[in-house]
Amino acid sequence: MVKIVLRERESIQEAVRRLRKIVERSGLKLELRRRERYEKPSDVRRRARLRAIRRAKAQSLSK
Repeated sequence: MVKIVLRERESIQEAVRRLRKIVERSGLKLELRRRERYEKPSDVRRRARLRAIRRAKAQSLSK
């Protein structure tokens, strides 16, 4: 859980901006998006395999 304490003389807009940054850095937003729908384990493995293939191609092209 992400919590922030309103600082002295800090406006609500600044606090919300700070909260957004904290949530973004914590990876909470990505985790929520990932959990929106069920994904079959085979689909997870397939996506990981394709990502690894793309990464390998990119590394071989950059050399």
